[in-house]
Amino acid sequence: MSVGVDIGSHSIKVCQLEKSGDGYRIVGLGSTALPGGAVEDGVLQEPDMVATALKKLVANLKLKGRKVAISVSGYSVIVKKINLAVMEEEELSSHIQAEAEQYIPFDIDDVYMDYQDLKTNTEEEDRTDVMLVAAKRDMVDGYLEMLKTAGVKPVVVDVDAFALENAYGANFGGKQEVVALVDIGASKMNINIVSQGTSILARDVVLGSRLITEQIQSHFDISFEEAEAIKIGQQESGENKKELEDICVNVCTQWVTEVKRALDFYYSNYPDMNINKMILSGGGAKVKGIAQLFSEETGIRTEIFNPFARSEANPMKIDPDYTKYLGPEMALATGLATRAVAF
Repeated sequence: MSVGVDIGSHSIKVCQLEKSGDGYRIVGLGSTALPGGAVEDGVLQEPDMVATALKKLVANLKLKGRKVAISVSGYSVIVKKINLAVMEEEELSSHIQAEAEQYIPFDIDDVYMDYQDLKTNTEEEDRTDVMLVAAKRDMVDGYLEMLKTAGVKPVVVDVDAFALENAYGANFGGKQEVVALVDIGASKMNINIVSQGTSILARDVVLGSRLITEQIQSHFDISFEEAEAIKIGQQESGENKKELEDICVNVCTQWVTEVKRALDFYYSNYPDMNINKMILSGGGAKVKGIAQLFSEETGIRTEIFNPFARSEANPMKIDPDYTKYLGPEMALATGLATRAVAF
């Protein structure tokens, strides 16, 4: 299995798993902060800084393997579901290559492209949905070069929304339900609605939990680190509790609004397929009361994702409290760590 590496705008998260019975064993787990501006909207701005941080983290964790899986998102990545007549695999491949320009708003020569036939056709309907993904070559190549500089070997490049889907499937796969997966990172939010193990809608929103930290920092004239500690409850807000709550509610309401837009779009296409629950992950999921707010505003049962629900770890090597603390923000790294690769 690959080492899952989630490179966000705020930090790098790394996870390595081994199969253990019906679940997994956590081999390595860690996170390290990145300098501000090193990664913006999914694009490496300071690749050498990111490579150095990743190299140190991998060395500190003493990981067994150096084959890694990463995921990408942002304006350089397009995820689009298209509906086509049912074709044989070879014919479908030729069709998508020939017709890709009508689906992708980039020059086809400038992107890496892949697709998956969701096989939604029935006896009555000879058309099928195909999930099409394209990512700008220069962005992906930048990541591949950075990973080599960090001394690791890239073997999988995924998309954030699908890595999140893999993480959920690894823990709760097999359940015949419709789930809205929402990962709230520092600068972006990934929304993926999954039905019976298949992604139906995936979108990125440039809005994240750093906005709360920045507003706390500005309002109270304190350092970014102090504001971050207050945001996640590591530091008491004291007599400023009401002002802090107002800031959090204001930003969290923006998150809810974006999720509602995705839900409205989903229900306009699938009016008879109710969403059974919503799962929140990412650093933003650590905001106190966030699950209750989403539940009240959307009417959907909401819970915080534990990507280690089916994983065990040696408590002498990995502190259970540390695993619990990191849990919500390790969703993408965990999903990437479940990817099987040839060693």
